[in-house]
Amino acid sequence: MTLIAILGGLPLLLLIVGLPIYLVLLTTASVAIMTQMSVPATMVPQIMFGGLDKFALLSVPFFIFAGEIMSRGGVSRRIVNCILMLCGGLKSARPMTAIGASEFFGAVSGSSPATVAAIGRLMYPSLREGGYSEKFSLGLITSAGGIASVMPPSILMILYAASSEQSVTALFAAGIVPALLLGLVIAGYILWVSRKMTPSTANKPQKGEALSLFLAALPALGTPVVILGGIYSGIFSPTESAGMAGVYGVLVARFFYREITWREIWSVVLSSAHLTAQILLVVAASGVFSWVLTTSGVPQTLVNFVEAASSEPWVVLLTINVFLLIVGCLMDPVSAIVLLTPMLVPVVTHLDVNLVHFGVIMAVNLSIGMFTPPFGLNIFTSHALFGVPISRISAGLVPFIILQTLALLLITYVPAISLPQLLF
Repeated sequence: MTLIAILGGLPLLLLIVGLPIYLVLLTTASVAIMTQMSVPATMVPQIMFGGLDKFALLSVPFFIFAGEIMSRGGVSRRIVNCILMLCGGLKSARPMTAIGASEFFGAVSGSSPATVAAIGRLMYPSLREGGYSEKFSLGLITSAGGIASVMPPSILMILYAASSEQSVTALFAAGIVPALLLGLVIAGYILWVSRKMTPSTANKPQKGEALSLFLAALPALGTPVVILGGIYSGIFSPTESAGMAGVYGVLVARFFYREITWREIWSVVLSSAHLTAQILLVVAASGVFSWVLTTSGVPQTLVNFVEAASSEPWVVLLTINVFLLIVGCLMDPVSAIVLLTPMLVPVVTHLDVNLVHFGVIMAVNLSIGMFTPPFGLNIFTSHALFGVPISRISAGLVPFIILQTLALLLITYVPAISLPQLLF
C-alpha cells in the first residue's frame, strides 16, 4: 500500500466505520509512519506532545470555563434584558436583540454552540411571543450563534494561531469588524422581513426601570472590557486574559448575581475540562497527521497544483472558500482548522495573502459551516434545546446561509475589513 493510498483511502474507510475523528487521524498517521517511513514508532507520542506544547493553547480551557460559568450564572439573561431595553419600542426589537446578544455573548464565550444555547433559551420564546414564525426564529438563533466563532475571543482563532504561528492578538483584532459585519448583514435582513410582518413590539421600559436594568447588567457588560481591554492595553497576554475572564466570571456569577453555588461551579469545572480534553485530543492527533503530510511533501504538491491550475489569487481564494464551506458542514470546526491550516497556509503564502487575513477567512467559512446542514453543530444544539426536527431547523437557515456567504465574499476580497491598517 502506497503512502498516497494510506493518506487518502484509510481516513475515508475509518470514517465510514464510525471512528471518532481523532482516532481516524491518529490511526492513519501511525500506519503511514510504521509502513512507509523510516522513523521509529516512538515519534508518534513525541509529535503529539509537541503539537500541544504551544503557549496559545493554554487559553482554550480558560475561555471555555468563562463562557460556561457566565451562561449558567445569569450573565446571558442580563445581557439580553439590557439590549432589549435599548431596542424596546422598535418593530424589530426582539430579533435585533437576538443578534446583539449573540455578538456580545460571543465576545464572552468564543464558542458558537454555547452562544446558541445561552441566547436561544431566552430569545426563542420571546420571538415566538412577538409573532415571528418558528422557521424564522430557529434560523435566526441557530445562525446568529455562528458569529461567536469570529468574534474574539474566538476558540477557532486561537487554534489557527497555534497552527500557523501567527499572533493571537492580531487575529483577535482582525476578527472584530468581520464579526460586526456578519451581524449587520443579518440585521438588514431582519429589517426587511419585519416590514412585511406585524410583530408585537417589545415594551420600552420607563426611565427608572431602564436604569435598574442597566445597572444589573453592568458587571456582565464589563466582561469583554476585561478580556479585550486587557489584551489591547498591554496589561496581559491573550492567555492571561483568559485566566482573568475565568476569575471575573466566578466573581460576578457567585458573589454579585448569586445565581450559582460552589457545587455548580465545580460541575462547570468538570464539564469545561471534558470539553477541553476533547479539543486538545483532536489537536494532538491532527499534529501527527499534519507532520506526515508535511514530511511527505503534500503541501508543496498542493501549491504546485494550484499554481498550474490558476495564477489568479481571486480564483484560488474562491476555490478555497467553496472547499472550506463544504468541509465546514461535514466536519467539526476544531478538527477542520487544525487539520487544514498546515495544508492551506503554504498555498495562500505563495499567493502573498496575509496570513492574519486568511485566518479570518477560515474562521468565517467554518462559522457558516456551524449552521449548514447536514452536520452543523449549531443545528444539533438547537435540536436538543428546542426539540424541533432537524429538517424544520434547516429550512429556516437558507436565507441566513446565503446572506453570510455574501458577507464572506466581501471579507475575502476586501482585506481592509479584517486589516483596517491597509486603508492607511
